[in-house]
Amino acid sequence: MIVHVWRRAVEADVGEVVVAADDASIVEVVEAAGGRAVLTRPDHASGSDRIAEALARLDPERRYDAVVNVQGDLPTIEPEAVRAAAALLADAQVDIATLATPIRRAEERDDPNVVKAVGAALSERRLRALYFTRATAPWGPGELLHHIGLYAYRREALERFVALPPSPLELRERLEQLRALEAGMRIDIALVDVAPLGVDTAEDLERARERLAP
Repeated sequence: MIVHVWRRAVEADVGEVVVAADDASIVEVVEAAGGRAVLTRPDHASGSDRIAEALARLDPERRYDAVVNVQGDLPTIEPEAVRAAAALLADAQVDIATLATPIRRAEERDDPNVVKAVGAALSERRLRALYFTRATAPWGPGELLHHIGLYAYRREALERFVALPPSPLELRERLEQLRALEAGMRIDIALVDVAPLGVDTAEDLERARERLAP
């Protein structure tokens, strides 16, 4: 699964791709496939903390001013989606960029495992994030957006973010991006057409195998 994600990230062609892993076996699998990987501490609370460590170790000269965190449980992520998030950082006002897609399955509207993004439209395919929640929001008739957990960080924003303590809303909703919003950081959202399959259960894994089968 990690190799599938790595390949999609390479196809996105937005920069060097390195897998940050907490297990030596993952590093071995990635390197066997021809990729580059770095072994990080096993006790990070989030992927953001992990990529911050990896970035500091791999680039102490600070050649890179941005990083995209493509989570390893998104084997069907489209390269175009990675590029869409990275492109939002061309706006100097944006600290963090992420993705969302319209909810089309009725059962997802009230599913707390489907995180909803609430934002103010800046264009047809871009919003400025106002909130993220596991609740059904915003209230009333209209489209709801399914947040996709891929983040593009301006380097300074990532370093500031991981240095902050967990925030009250982050702890309550169990959504780390709320820490950034509570700290006054700007998150913009690129809208994409399809949500990638996130692998969180054995059933998800089987669905991923079926979709990725040659």
